[in-house]
Amino acid sequence: METLDERDAIDATLSRFIKQGWTLERIAPLERNILRVAVHELSAGDVPREVAIDEAVELAKRYCSADAPKFVNGILGSVLRDLPGD
Repeated sequence: METLDERDAIDATLSRFIKQGWTLERIAPLERNILRVAVHELSAGDVPREVAIDEAVELAKRYCSADAPKFVNGILGSVLRDLPGD
């Protein structure tokens, strides 16, 4: 299944871990889409979980603001801790 097919479920997952008072729409589009792809990879199990997070953080370092890598890592770490099997 593709990430786009799971967008609503992925967005619901991400929304649970965003700071209170924030919405998914407040996150910059590139960061939001990096998070979506990473959550898909974490959930699908096609990619080792650590690799999915590392790749997302590296994309954020390369293409997003200076604060983005820490933000992406924090959100994905929270998502990972909530997944079954961890």
